[in-house]
Amino acid sequence: MFFRRRKTPAPTPINSDEPALPNRLSPRSPGEAIKPTAALPPPEEPVRERGGLLATISGLLTFAVVLAIGAMIGLTLFQRQVQEPGPLAADKVVVIPTRSGTGEIAEILQREGVIAHTGLFELAARFGGKPPLKAGEYSFKAHASISEAIDTVTTGRQVQHAITFPEGLTSEQIIGRLNENDILTGEIGEIPPEGSLLPDTYKFERGATRQQIVNLMRAKQREVLNQIWLRRSAEVPVRTPAEMVTLASIVEKETGRADERPRVAGVFVNRLNKRMRLQSDPTIVYGLVGGRGTLGRGIQRSEIERPTPYNTYVIEGLPPGPIANPGRAALEAVANPSRTKDLFFVADGTGGHAFADSLEGHQKNVARWRQVERSRQSPAPDGNGVDKVEPADAGATPGRASAYAPGSNAAFALDGTGQPGGKSRAFDASEGTKLDPLKNKTFDLNSAKTVPVLKQP
Repeated sequence: MFFRRRKTPAPTPINSDEPALPNRLSPRSPGEAIKPTAALPPPEEPVRERGGLLATISGLLTFAVVLAIGAMIGLTLFQRQVQEPGPLAADKVVVIPTRSGTGEIAEILQREGVIAHTGLFELAARFGGKPPLKAGEYSFKAHASISEAIDTVTTGRQVQHAITFPEGLTSEQIIGRLNENDILTGEIGEIPPEGSLLPDTYKFERGATRQQIVNLMRAKQREVLNQIWLRRSAEVPVRTPAEMVTLASIVEKETGRADERPRVAGVFVNRLNKRMRLQSDPTIVYGLVGGRGTLGRGIQRSEIERPTPYNTYVIEGLPPGPIANPGRAALEAVANPSRTKDLFFVADGTGGHAFADSLEGHQKNVARWRQVERSRQSPAPDGNGVDKVEPADAGATPGRASAYAPGSNAAFALDGTGQPGGKSRAFDASEGTKLDPLKNKTFDLNSAKTVPVLKQP
């Protein structure tokens, strides 16, 4: 292998026109000191001018950053104002009319004192990502914020109203109560059949119609009736659901006490099985006044003997239809009555009834009831113009299923004189009881001051 020797460059001549660079190999005079030489400056780079597009982009980015920071600050302040408590001092119900726009709703809420700034409300409602505002009747909490007010109007959870129908009202009385309600709207085409409505408390929103409530009551009655009919006792002598409603309506009018309904139902079932007439006093009333449901006075002797399709003192078995709208409890009582031998019942003076399985036992109960009535008898009406109840005719033979029972729905009473056609001073079927159709109030017939004054028909 051969190696080529690298050639050493020739030294620069000393007497050359260009100055020689210092080199430690360069010859110097003896005693001459080495002098430092200044470093050469770096070569200058050419300056490039910034183009117009780059400058524009840079400016836009800077502006965007500033804008974003400003937007974040503004959004934070906006959210803080939207969440701040409002000026409303106490809970308040506000009605938002139909077809109201966002601006109109904001003005309504400001006028009602719910919000202070309509502009903030509109911005939050339009751009807050919430569902559309809905018309209706809403309850706003005290010091509700704009955000809470918007949530209230967008959720559609409106104020719930309620209407109560006590058990034992006739369909005509129920329609009358619906017509008296000033929140419901619309008219009812016709009075529903007796016994086709289920008494209960029904909730509704403003704007609901009266016919909607009627339709709901009919649907609930069919549902409840079907359920109870399927689990009825085989010993009950009713052949159809309609007959069960009819018997339940009589039970409903005979007693307002829940613990007595099955036993009263048992009395009527026993009488039906023995082919005895029911002799129920409320059926006399319905035969005389129909859907009005109340005489406004006691039953007279002549009316007991007056033939009507509903008078169970005259007809055999059940009347042709219900005499009222029974509730669920009365239907349950008829479907599964108490198993007793009872055939009679009469008031016991405590708001309930005394039951008996024989005429002799019933006569004793009636005698005790007359003693209670004598102790309560007053020679004149009280200052309110309401007659007090007088005892039944002492000479009558108590052979009926029920006798006059204040504090319940049984209304039978002979006239105070004991003579046919005399004026009775007792109250009938639903008057003075918790089923009173006047104002859905509970009255105590034992205290004449609490009994409402009724107009004579």
